[in-house]
Amino acid sequence: MPELPEVETTVRGLERVLKGRRLTMVEPRRADLRRSIPHDLGQRLTGAKVIELGRRAKYGLIGTDRGDTLIFHLGMSGRWRIDPVGIDKHDHLLIETDNGHRLALNDPRRFGSLDLAESQNIADWDGFVGLGPEPLGGAIHGLWLKQKLAGRTAAIKLMLLDQRIVAGLGNIYVCEALFRARIDPRKPAGKVSRAKLDALAAAIPEVLEEAIRAGGSSLRDFAAPDGELGYFSKAFDVYDREGQDCRGNCGGTVRRIVQGGRSTFFCPRCQR
Repeated sequence: MPELPEVETTVRGLERVLKGRRLTMVEPRRADLRRSIPHDLGQRLTGAKVIELGRRAKYGLIGTDRGDTLIFHLGMSGRWRIDPVGIDKHDHLLIETDNGHRLALNDPRRFGSLDLAESQNIADWDGFVGLGPEPLGGAIHGLWLKQKLAGRTAAIKLMLLDQRIVAGLGNIYVCEALFRARIDPRKPAGKVSRAKLDALAAAIPEVLEEAIRAGGSSLRDFAAPDGELGYFSKAFDVYDREGQDCRGNCGGTVRRIVQGGRSTFFCPRCQR
């Protein structure tokens, strides 16, 4: 599933061809993805000018001069294609711009979504209400984490995946951040020391920013809008490295367990 770095990479790729451009055609090619697509999406966006692009958690935002923002989620396999040679059967939204670019939102599994919201009230959109702060931008620090997780008995890994705690964190990068902070993913969140939480608060943006610079991680179907594949997966310390030597040079071996229905990769020797 595309996570925050993949969505951020996507938004930056779209910005290069969409910002400041007029949308001459916006055509949904089906009525729904994970849920129904607004029936008037094409009508409301055709003719609009794109004035800004952004991201909230794992959602991409395309804001227009009509006061409407297109909110997209890539789901399990979604990606945007810029100037595709042909239209694929899984291209579920087509956009054309006033300077001749064509964009297609491709989603074979259809777990993604397309929504519209009023730009001035974007924070009140149902999908954003209750979300925690962004992990980038300096809002997350050790003391804040300590206060937020005080008394929590759930595993620290599961708490970090709770979007009400921190918005946008996903399985891959939580595994990687916990490794860098040397925290056992099974440890009750409320019992993680302040020193370890300080390290975690530093590791979270560090690993996300490194992944963004690398274009994300090419897992299964993900690619940036220009078709380039991210290469951060080559730098994974623990994720998907079960049975391999720990890169922390501790002499340990990466282990895989299941938490909350998802795979957790960690080194039991240096993550305590």
